[in-house]
Amino acid sequence: MEQLKFSSDQLRYLALIGVGGIGSGSFFVLKGNETLGREESRAGRFLDRRDYCKLHIIAHYVAVLLGERFVTIPVGRVGEDPVGRQMLEEMASVGMDIRYVKRMPGVQTLYSMCFLYPDGSGGNLTTDDSASSHVEEADVGLAEQDFVRFQGRGIALSAPEVPLEARGVLLRTATQHGFFRAASFTTDDISSVLGCGLLRHVDLLAVNRDEAAAAAGLPAEGSDVKDIINVAIERFRQENPAIRLSITAGKSGNWSWDGSVLRHLPTLSVPVESTAGAGDAHLAGILAGLALDLELAEAQQLATLLAAFSVTSPHTIHPDAGRAALRQLALDSQFPLCERVQILLEG
Repeated sequence: MEQLKFSSDQLRYLALIGVGGIGSGSFFVLKGNETLGREESRAGRFLDRRDYCKLHIIAHYVAVLLGERFVTIPVGRVGEDPVGRQMLEEMASVGMDIRYVKRMPGVQTLYSMCFLYPDGSGGNLTTDDSASSHVEEADVGLAEQDFVRFQGRGIALSAPEVPLEARGVLLRTATQHGFFRAASFTTDDISSVLGCGLLRHVDLLAVNRDEAAAAAGLPAEGSDVKDIINVAIERFRQENPAIRLSITAGKSGNWSWDGSVLRHLPTLSVPVESTAGAGDAHLAGILAGLALDLELAEAQQLATLLAAFSVTSPHTIHPDAGRAALRQLALDSQFPLCERVQILLEG
């Protein structure tokens, strides 16, 4: 990936320390659209798609966009197995500091099997006893020296697929050390997060339509997306009046809430290979933009480009995303960019 061009003094933040799931997956297309029976055997084929978990996707894009001037530190666990070794090699290859990714003998790396029907519907089978499920508060504690090292100049990222307790410790530790705190939660997480006080330790919350609907207490299907967003904003503000939001809603576009203004950007028209990982790419673009001292609305533009480009690949991490590719996408789609984002992409 071609890195964004900037000088070190442009960086508002110098590092990202993140906790979340690290793993991989595969895609299998079944023959026939009939729902798979309980005891049925069905033929099919594997697709040439590489799947990754949330922390890996977000941290990858941040690391490769910002380059060696920015330190990216994932915290998590993988198994002492081929998948785990591959994940560590890939993270290290883009410059991530993997000191705090623990290897666990005898435990599998987080893995997901996505089964698809020819009509595009399908589901996932994901291991629930993987190495990621064993991430503990003590794993976050190992990174204490780096929280001290980047005091007031770091971003903390709390991503799903590890126990909520470990994610909470990361956010509270980030508060103690003056980090910018970003988080995403699954739909299942939302009920546990609301009312527990954890969102007071979040500066930027990234949610999709389903997660926003869960917070709003509205059905994701059948409700107007604007109603979902407006109610969700008020619900999240009850938890933290200063919280900022990034909300993605597929074809409906994405929104940012900076505490006073709600801004919408449409989805770009691109040839879609797979939408898996697009929300994570969007969050990565937001974080990279904020690290470069962009305002949230400006970072939202970079995020929109990166998410749109990500879906043109069948893999959940697009191997070719970079400055030139994003610049060309903006030109081809006639996507209006503010001056600061144009300078970043052209520099």
